[in-house]
Amino acid sequence: MNSLLAGRCLCGAVHYAVKDEFVYALNCHCSNCRRATGSAFKPFAGVERSKLSITRGHADLLVFGDKNAAHDVHCRICGSLLFSVVGEGEFVHVTLGTLSDTPSIRPTAHIFVGSKAPWYSITDQLPQHDEFG
Repeated sequence: MNSLLAGRCLCGAVHYAVKDEFVYALNCHCSNCRRATGSAFKPFAGVERSKLSITRGHADLLVFGDKNAAHDVHCRICGSLLFSVVGEGEFVHVTLGTLSDTPSIRPTAHIFVGSKAPWYSITDQLPQHDEFG
């Protein structure tokens, strides 16, 4: 049985639990992920949406995007990007930096390196893809 991992936003208003059953993990360098995180890239892990639940702070969630399609979920108070809903609502991309517990998966590649920040150099040996996959 896989464990349940805890995660939360910076201010602690929103907490979530997610099953450690991630299907994939990647580092995304697209301009949208850079803007959403304020970082050079977004490390994330994908899992079925049904395996993530908000355990505290439902009222403090801020949805950016189409609630019925792809969207990002932030804390309304501190702005932390917690996860993105993708794949026609079937999957979530959990931002690995918001996990309090250590997942069993690690990013396996860099994606959208064709549009990565010119000031950032990728220094690991993971595969690099110009787009997704």
